Amino acid sequence: MDESCRQMIGEVREPIGCAPGRPARIDDEYVRNGVAEIFMEVEPLAGKRHVAVTERRTRRDWALQIKEMLDERYPHAIKVRLVMDNLNTHSIASFYETFEPREARRLAERLEIHYTPKHGSWLNMAEIELSVLKGQCLNRRIPDMATMQAEVATWENHRNNRTKKINWQFTTSDARIKLKRLYPKL
Repeated sequence: MDESCRQMIGEVREPIGCAPGRPARIDDEYVRNGVAEIFMEVEPLAGKRHVAVTERRTRRDWALQIKEMLDERYPHAIKVRLVMDNLNTHSIASFYETFEPREARRLAERLEIHYTPKHGSWLNMAEIELSVLKGQCLNRRIPDMATMQAEVATWENHRNNRTKKINWQFTTSDARIKLKRLYPKL
Protein backbone atom coordinates (compact mmCIF):
# COMPACT_ATOMS: atom_id res chain seq x y z
CA MET A 1 0.00 0.00 0.00
CA ASP A 2 1.06 3.54 -0.66
CA GLU A 3 -0.49 6.96 -0.92
CA SER A 4 0.09 10.16 -2.79
CA CYS A 5 -1.57 13.51 -3.33
CA ARG A 6 -2.59 15.19 -6.54
CA GLN A 7 -3.63 18.78 -7.19
CA MET A 8 -7.01 19.38 -8.76
CA ILE A 9 -6.57 22.04 -11.43
CA GLY A 10 -9.32 23.77 -13.37
CA GLU A 11 -9.18 25.85 -16.53
CA VAL A 12 -9.55 29.63 -16.51
CA ARG A 13 -10.36 29.65 -20.23
CA GLU A 14 -11.78 26.82 -22.29
CA PRO A 15 -8.97 25.03 -24.22
CA ILE A 16 -9.11 25.20 -28.01
CA GLY A 17 -8.96 21.74 -29.54
CA CYS A 18 -6.50 20.72 -32.20
CA ALA A 19 -7.30 20.92 -35.89
CA PRO A 20 -5.42 19.75 -38.99
CA GLY A 21 -2.06 21.49 -38.93
CA ARG A 22 -2.77 23.23 -35.60
CA PRO A 23 -2.01 21.85 -32.12
CA ALA A 24 -4.38 22.16 -29.18
CA ARG A 25 -4.17 25.44 -27.30
CA ILE A 26 -4.28 25.44 -23.52
CA ASP A 27 -3.91 28.59 -21.44
CA ASP A 28 -1.05 28.50 -18.91
CA GLU A 29 -3.29 30.17 -16.33
CA TYR A 30 -5.24 27.77 -14.13
CA VAL A 31 -7.37 27.58 -10.99
CA ARG A 32 -6.18 25.47 -8.07
CA ASN A 33 -9.15 23.51 -6.70
CA GLY A 34 -7.50 21.78 -3.76
CA VAL A 35 -5.76 18.46 -3.34
CA ALA A 36 -6.97 14.87 -3.58
CA GLU A 37 -5.33 12.05 -1.62
CA ILE A 38 -4.84 8.75 -3.44
CA PHE A 39 -4.58 5.45 -1.53
CA MET A 40 -3.21 2.61 -3.68
CA GLU A 41 -3.32 -1.09 -2.78
CA VAL A 42 -1.63 -3.61 -5.06
CA GLU A 43 -1.75 -7.39 -5.06
CA PRO A 44 1.17 -7.91 -7.49
CA LEU A 45 0.88 -11.64 -8.21
CA ALA A 46 -2.89 -11.50 -8.83
CA GLY A 47 -2.68 -8.36 -10.95
CA LYS A 48 -5.24 -6.58 -8.78
CA ARG A 49 -5.22 -3.11 -7.39
CA HIS A 50 -7.63 -0.89 -5.48
CA VAL A 51 -7.46 2.89 -5.55
CA ALA A 52 -9.38 5.25 -3.29
CA VAL A 53 -9.44 9.01 -3.82
CA THR A 54 -10.23 10.96 -0.67
CA GLU A 55 -10.12 14.53 0.59
CA ARG A 56 -7.63 13.92 3.44
CA ARG A 57 -4.78 11.70 4.55
CA THR A 58 -5.02 11.34 8.30
CA ARG A 59 -4.49 8.44 10.70
CA ARG A 60 -8.25 7.90 10.65
CA ASP A 61 -8.37 7.84 6.82
CA TRP A 62 -5.57 5.24 6.73
CA ALA A 63 -7.29 3.10 9.37
CA LEU A 64 -10.59 3.22 7.45
CA GLN A 65 -8.81 2.19 4.22
CA ILE A 66 -7.18 -0.79 5.96
CA LYS A 67 -10.48 -1.85 7.58
CA GLU A 68 -12.17 -1.72 4.18
CA MET A 69 -9.34 -3.75 2.65
CA LEU A 70 -9.50 -6.43 5.34
CA ASP A 71 -13.30 -6.66 5.66
CA GLU A 72 -14.38 -6.18 2.04
CA ARG A 73 -11.57 -7.26 -0.29
CA TYR A 74 -9.94 -9.96 1.89
CA PRO A 75 -12.63 -11.06 4.37
CA HIS A 76 -11.47 -14.71 4.39
CA ALA A 77 -7.74 -14.00 4.71
CA ILE A 78 -6.34 -14.98 8.09
CA LYS A 79 -3.23 -12.78 7.66
CA VAL A 80 -2.55 -10.04 5.17
CA ARG A 81 1.08 -9.09 4.51
CA LEU A 82 1.09 -5.34 4.15
CA VAL A 83 4.21 -3.68 2.70
CA MET A 84 4.27 0.11 3.02
CA ASP A 85 6.47 3.05 3.87
CA ASN A 86 6.94 4.16 7.45
CA LEU A 87 4.70 7.23 7.66
CA ASN A 88 3.39 8.45 11.00
CA THR A 89 -0.15 7.48 9.95
CA HIS A 90 0.87 3.89 9.09
CA SER A 91 0.72 2.29 12.50
CA ILE A 92 -1.47 0.07 14.63
CA ALA A 93 -2.02 3.10 16.89
CA SER A 94 -4.17 4.57 14.10
CA PHE A 95 -6.67 1.73 14.63
CA TYR A 96 -6.92 2.51 18.34
CA GLU A 97 -7.49 6.21 17.61
CA THR A 98 -10.25 5.36 15.12
CA PHE A 99 -12.07 2.28 16.43
CA GLU A 100 -13.14 0.72 19.70
CA PRO A 101 -10.30 -1.33 21.30
CA ARG A 102 -11.84 -4.72 20.42
CA GLU A 103 -12.23 -3.75 16.74
CA ALA A 104 -8.74 -2.21 16.62
CA ARG A 105 -7.23 -5.41 18.02
CA ARG A 106 -9.18 -7.58 15.56
CA LEU A 107 -7.80 -5.59 12.63
CA ALA A 108 -4.25 -5.47 14.00
CA GLU A 109 -4.13 -9.23 14.49
CA ARG A 110 -4.95 -9.82 10.83
CA LEU A 111 -1.99 -7.78 9.60
CA GLU A 112 1.66 -8.69 9.15
CA ILE A 113 3.25 -5.29 8.50
CA HIS A 114 6.55 -4.85 6.65
CA TYR A 115 7.96 -1.35 6.25
CA THR A 116 10.19 -0.41 3.33
CA PRO A 117 13.56 1.00 4.39
CA LYS A 118 14.05 4.75 4.58
CA HIS A 119 15.03 6.02 1.11
CA GLY A 120 13.99 2.61 -0.25
CA SER A 121 10.45 3.49 -1.26
CA TRP A 122 11.23 2.21 -4.78
CA LEU A 123 10.91 -1.25 -3.16
CA ASN A 124 7.22 -0.56 -2.59
CA MET A 125 5.33 -1.97 -5.58
CA ALA A 126 2.34 0.23 -4.78
CA GLU A 127 4.53 3.29 -5.29
CA ILE A 128 5.54 1.96 -8.68
CA GLU A 129 1.86 1.43 -9.53
CA LEU A 130 1.12 5.01 -8.40
CA SER A 131 3.66 6.17 -10.98
CA VAL A 132 1.81 4.19 -13.64
CA LEU A 133 -1.49 5.78 -12.53
CA LYS A 134 0.00 9.26 -12.71
CA GLY A 135 1.50 8.62 -16.16
CA GLN A 136 -1.56 6.99 -17.69
CA CYS A 137 -4.44 8.80 -16.00
CA LEU A 138 -3.44 11.85 -13.98
CA ASN A 139 -1.03 13.43 -16.47
CA ARG A 140 -3.43 16.28 -17.28
CA ARG A 141 -5.57 18.86 -15.55
CA ILE A 142 -8.43 17.37 -13.55
CA PRO A 143 -10.69 20.04 -12.05
CA ASP A 144 -12.59 18.42 -9.18
CA MET A 145 -12.93 15.47 -6.81
CA ALA A 146 -15.84 13.81 -8.66
CA THR A 147 -13.96 13.85 -11.98
CA MET A 148 -10.78 12.60 -10.28
CA GLN A 149 -12.66 9.72 -8.63
CA ALA A 150 -14.40 8.77 -11.90
CA GLU A 151 -11.18 8.86 -13.94
CA VAL A 152 -9.23 6.84 -11.36
CA ALA A 153 -12.05 4.27 -11.05
CA THR A 154 -12.06 3.82 -14.85
CA TRP A 155 -8.27 3.39 -14.88
CA GLU A 156 -8.43 0.89 -11.98
CA ASN A 157 -11.19 -1.11 -13.67
CA HIS A 158 -9.30 -1.24 -16.99
CA ARG A 159 -6.03 -2.23 -15.30
CA ASN A 160 -7.71 -4.93 -13.17
CA ASN A 161 -9.60 -6.37 -16.16
CA ARG A 162 -6.27 -6.81 -17.94
CA THR A 163 -4.83 -8.42 -14.75
CA LYS A 164 -1.59 -6.49 -15.15
CA LYS A 165 0.75 -8.38 -12.83
CA ILE A 166 4.03 -7.07 -11.50
CA ASN A 167 7.01 -9.20 -12.43
CA TRP A 168 9.25 -8.31 -9.49
CA GLN A 169 12.88 -9.17 -10.21
CA PHE A 170 14.61 -7.71 -7.16
CA THR A 171 16.31 -10.67 -5.46
CA THR A 172 17.88 -11.11 -2.04
CA SER A 173 21.36 -11.03 -3.55
CA ASP A 174 20.50 -7.76 -5.33
CA ALA A 175 19.25 -6.41 -2.00
CA ARG A 176 22.53 -7.27 -0.31
CA ILE A 177 24.35 -5.19 -2.93
CA LYS A 178 21.94 -2.24 -3.24
CA LEU A 179 21.11 -2.07 0.48
CA LYS A 180 24.56 -2.96 1.73
CA ARG A 181 24.46 -0.28 4.43
CA LEU A 182 21.36 -1.89 6.00
CA TYR A 183 22.90 -5.34 6.42
CA PRO A 184 25.06 -6.10 9.45
CA LYS A 185 28.79 -6.52 8.96
CA LEU A 186 29.85 -10.10 9.75
